Amino acid sequence: MDDDMRNVFALTTALESYQVEVIFAENGKDGIAVLQGNPDIDLVIMDIMMSEMDGFETIRVIRQLPEFQSVPIIALTAKAMKNDRKECIEAGASEYISKPVNLDRLFSIIRVWLYR
Repeated sequence: MDDDMRNVFALTTALESYQVEVIFAENGKDGIAVLQGNPDIDLVIMDIMMSEMDGFETIRVIRQLPEFQSVPIIALTAKAMKNDRKECIEAGASEYISKPVNLDRLFSIIRVWLYR
């Protein structure tokens, strides 16, 4: 879930090059609806800075849904402040990565969470 189409395009292109099926939502509210309509989703990449419903709030709502309590959520943020990782994990994210995204690191994190 990300509201910056440049980021969405770049990440989608990179993920699809590894035969990952990507389902996009522009904001947290839409993302929750997408998740509920696709209960077989294996992993969520969540932008923290979104309009309407930020990533922290969205992650908290997702974690309250029984069917998504254990789905891995990788939080992304551009602001890269000192406590970002702690805040993301406390909100319910499985892992955190700052922007600009290092794709090798992202794919490593994805592999770790998908093969647990």
